[in-house]
Amino acid sequence: MSAVDRANYVVDKSDAYHDSPQPIGHGATISAPHMHAYASEHLLPYLNPGARVLDVGSGSGYLAAVLHHLVSPGGKVVAIDHIPALVDWSVQNLKNDGLGAAIDKGELVLVAGDGRQGYASAGPYDAIHVGAAAASVPQSLIDQLASPGRMFIPVGTFMQFIEQIDKDKNGKLTRTKVMGVRYVPLTDKEKQTDEL
Repeated sequence: MSAVDRANYVVDKSDAYHDSPQPIGHGATISAPHMHAYASEHLLPYLNPGARVLDVGSGSGYLAAVLHHLVSPGGKVVAIDHIPALVDWSVQNLKNDGLGAAIDKGELVLVAGDGRQGYASAGPYDAIHVGAAAASVPQSLIDQLASPGRMFIPVGTFMQFIEQIDKDKNGKLTRTKVMGVRYVPLTDKEKQTDEL
């Protein structure tokens, strides 16, 4: 995380280093740094050089940058968000943070789309991070998780928990509730707002 300057990924640069979520527009937030650290730590056994990672609800691109550094050299991070304006902004943020060459080489791929459907054409993924709460775990994400692989996903509506979902080499799933959280919902663009 120290290789990525959070100030390149927030709207209000004066709050960039506060350990709190920050609004980034369109009803979305960038998670607090401790949550990004927690997600990275849980996924770390699967974040090796050459690994494939999917970052769902990628927002400003911050965690995609962190994940890129963890799977380099040879890895690939696909970051997907359903709000095209956030995807465009995240591309600029990553370039401002010195990762333009990684985008040009296809090591960092940014996609506007429904993250609940994943991005099957670049999978399977050794690790999947979901940065918004799903009412239930999307089957498409489970299907795109490699064997072995791990997903870190907030699940629930009012009561939310981070779930760590492990798929073993035979495809058997183990789901572990890690902790209670409060995330923005993994939703349709139509349900988001254009306000900060």
